[in-house]
Amino acid sequence: MAGGFQNISKIPELRNRMLVTFLLLAVYRVGVNVPTPGIDGSALTAFFERHNQGMLGMMDMFSGGALGNMSVFALGIMPYISASIILQLLTVVIPYLEKLKKEGEAGRKKITQYTRYGTVLLSVVQGFGIAVGLEKMTGPAGGQIVMQPGWGFRLMTVITLTAGTAFLMWLGEQITERGIGNGISLIIFAGIVASMPSATFNTLRLMQTGEMAPITILFILALMVAVVGGIIFMERAQRRIPVQYPKRVVGRKMYGGQSTHLPLKVNTAGVIPAIFASSILMFPLTIVQFMPQDMKDAYPIIDTLLNALGPGHYLYNIVYVALIIFFCFFYTAVTFNPIDVADNMKKQGGYIPGIRPGKKTAEHIDWVLTRITLIGALYISAVCVLPTILIYQFNIQFYFGGTALLIVVGVALDLVGQIESHLLARHYDGFLDKGKKLGGRGRR
Repeated sequence: MAGGFQNISKIPELRNRMLVTFLLLAVYRVGVNVPTPGIDGSALTAFFERHNQGMLGMMDMFSGGALGNMSVFALGIMPYISASIILQLLTVVIPYLEKLKKEGEAGRKKITQYTRYGTVLLSVVQGFGIAVGLEKMTGPAGGQIVMQPGWGFRLMTVITLTAGTAFLMWLGEQITERGIGNGISLIIFAGIVASMPSATFNTLRLMQTGEMAPITILFILALMVAVVGGIIFMERAQRRIPVQYPKRVVGRKMYGGQSTHLPLKVNTAGVIPAIFASSILMFPLTIVQFMPQDMKDAYPIIDTLLNALGPGHYLYNIVYVALIIFFCFFYTAVTFNPIDVADNMKKQGGYIPGIRPGKKTAEHIDWVLTRITLIGALYISAVCVLPTILIYQFNIQFYFGGTALLIVVGVALDLVGQIESHLLARHYDGFLDKGKKLGGRGRR
């Protein structure tokens, strides 16, 4: 692995891409500490210290602490993800969007443009809800969090938060295009990782004050290690379908006769289902969380639903698991088409032993893919829900459950995999498997 890191500096393109990625993520982390105008920072900090669990803690974690600071990035990248989900779902039911999707690069740019418009619209709605809610909130001493309530503050907050989300959207696109890895996933990854030191110090403080027993902390650490190991194992797991290519004679030489396989990942969708499901849950709850208290008092069902949809509660877990399973199948269907794979195999003369080429091959691939996708969906659901339930049983004073671990480990594996591809494409040793060296041939 040390050799792999040394080889990164030998490839100018990869080195520059990694430098761009780190610089843009550093810009994001600086923006997390730029406050929204018109808010009493000390009163806001005291309010979040009293409400750092549940859905509010989860939203703050996904924003990288920006929500707790009420910075210009308080909405995070979630409005962009919500808009992307809506556009992908509409693509299935609206013929015009489906046609755009099939037009290649030009259609993709048009859909991206609509996604940006949707992001701005959702950001305006969420920003206005947060602004109105902040005006009604008070600090521990009874003082107002907003120094000068009114339409001036509301408009300023909506513009600031919408601009912050639009800038984050641009940052993510720049990382994807000019850096390395998926920019949106890396922004969420950076936000979660940034919360780890404070969560660690908070845990140590609880142990020193006697609020948490050392055996409890050891159990949580062991659970985290086990979950990380399980994630790595499942993310690398594949179902390999054997494929045979017939022999063919070209001139005086014989080609083909090769046995290979079609690798199908058990978790084809990666961390996307967890991110999508979290985004869908957080969008309405962000507005509800910041509703004025008098409105909540007038409609008690709001508080009831808000409590029931907090992490660790049964209704939240049921809805969360259902969304994860749905997005696992939906995203896999969007990114992997068994009919196209079967047609390409048929054109190249390949076939699955015992299966007819063409339609039967597509049906067989779809049959296998459906079953392993179900396994992948159950695995993601277990990772996201079970550790959270156990952590809430111990009344941990911060939100850091299985969803965060899944995103951190999954994005890190994807990033390492892309770096590995750059290294091996230029005949350098990578990080992961020394058995996959290129035999020394063609090395620089």
